Amino acid sequence: QLDLVESGGGLVQPGGSLRLACAASGYTADYYAIGWFRQAPGKEREGVSCIWNSDGNTNTHYADSVKGRFTISRDNAKGAVYLQMNSLKPEDTGIYYCAASGGVYGLEGTLYDYWGQGTQVTVSL
Repeated sequence: QLDLVESGGGLVQPGGSLRLACAASGYTADYYAIGWFRQAPGKEREGVSCIWNSDGNTNTHYADSVKGRFTISRDNAKGAVYLQMNSLKPEDTGIYYCAASGGVYGLEGTLYDYWGQGTQVTVSL
């Protein structure tokens, strides 16, 4: 069993920054791929970014909508994954979830087995 808890959401003005954290208990650092997803009111869940290890390398992938603005990283010693979000736009508003996969990776939510409860991000004046 893997428990995930997100933190770091809040209200920020357009152009601002937030850093989300995903803390995992029962975490085996090299086994799980971690993804960040978001869901805005009335919209479908969207994959934002994911990070996974392969052959000793850390790999990342981003949705086109956040490429160049968001950065995903992980601290294996702390069992945490972070999403640094810069140059935030109103369309980045939504509930952000982290999720863990038992080996596969990507931006499709169906690939992930464990989900956190989410943290609200609101980008507004």
